[in-house]
Amino acid sequence: MTRAAALNGSGKAPRHTVERTYLDPASASFRFRQRRFGMVRAMIDEIVARKGGCRIADIGGTDYYWRVAGDLIETAPVEIDLYNLEAKPVAGSKIRSLVGDATRLDHIPDDAYDLVHSNSVIEHVGSWPEMVAMASHVRRIAPAYYLQTPNFWFPYEPHFRAPVFHWLPEQVRARLLMRFNLGFGGRRDTLDAAMRAVQSARMLDRAQVAALFPDAEIRRERFLGLTKSLMAIRVSRSEQA
Repeated sequence: MTRAAALNGSGKAPRHTVERTYLDPASASFRFRQRRFGMVRAMIDEIVARKGGCRIADIGGTDYYWRVAGDLIETAPVEIDLYNLEAKPVAGSKIRSLVGDATRLDHIPDDAYDLVHSNSVIEHVGSWPEMVAMASHVRRIAPAYYLQTPNFWFPYEPHFRAPVFHWLPEQVRARLLMRFNLGFGGRRDTLDAAMRAVQSARMLDRAQVAALFPDAEIRRERFLGLTKSLMAIRVSRSEQA
C-alpha cells in the first residue's frame, strides 16, 4: 500500500501532498529522509561490493522516494521492486511497480531479495496482527532489511501534520479532521471518512518495533533531543547468528 492511499477519503483538496513534500529539497521531511538514506546507501554499497549487485524489495515504496538516492539508481547495479496494492507507472528501467499486500507476500520466496526497504509504511497496514504479518515477510524475503516508522512518543504527528494529534482520542481526532484541513488528506466530509483516516495510521513506540523485529538493531532518529522516528536494521542473518 502507499501512504497516499491510506490517507485518502476527502472531498477537499489537501494543503499538502506526500509527493510534493518528498520532492521539495527545502522541506524538513526531505532533509530527514536524505540523512536516513545514508544508512540505506551503506547497506546497498556493502551488498554490491560483496555480491556485485543488489536486488531490493521496497514494501509500500514509490519511485519518487528513490530520487533522494541521487545517481545511485543510474550508476549502481541495483534493481528495485516496489510492492503496493496497485501497480503504478514508474520512471527508469531499474524500478518495477508490482502488486503486493504488505501483509500477504507469501508468493515471494525466502531470500528472493538482497535487501528489504520500507519507509513509513508499517503504521498503515492495520492493527497489531497485520503489523506482525508484514514484519514476518520483511524478515523472511531478504537477509538484510531497513524499516523506518515514526515514533509514537514524538509530539508531532507527521501524517496529519499537527502537534500531539495522535495522542488525542479517536473521536476527537475524527472531529478535527471534519473541521480542519489537516495533513495529506484534506478535510473529511463525513464521519466515516474521518474515522477511516484516523485508523489508517497507528504509530509505534520503540518496544513495539523491537517486538516486531527481534533480530534487528533499533536505531533512533533524534530531533531537538527527542526520538522522531525509529529504524529497524538487520545487516544480514549470518552476522546476527
